[in-house]
Amino acid sequence: MTVNSAVNGAASDALGGHPPGGDAARQARELLEQERRTHIAELGLLDGESAPDEAVMSRRGALQGNLEEIDAALARLDDGTYGLCEDCRKPVPEGRLEIIPYARRCVGCQQRRR
Repeated sequence: MTVNSAVNGAASDALGGHPPGGDAARQARELLEQERRTHIAELGLLDGESAPDEAVMSRRGALQGNLEEIDAALARLDDGTYGLCEDCRKPVPEGRLEIIPYARRCVGCQQRRR
């Protein structure tokens, strides 16, 4: 199952989200939790650096920020809004969620925020 089918598949409600306890939500949660475990493992490796330089500190900050985004995506799963753009409320495209499973916005809305 792809992220898009998990988010925008048959279990979708009228708004494009999906019920928190459904199969689609469980699949999306698995993808996000895997991403979370990967980021935590990377942080563990960075914490082993004896003398962190700017690049290590920058990567650590990016990973911590991504973990916060993943946690927010897991919360959206719980309330049934995962996969919906937070700005326009339309479904986030499959390709975007496959690359960034914790994306909050569709590409158009994200570009307008820059």
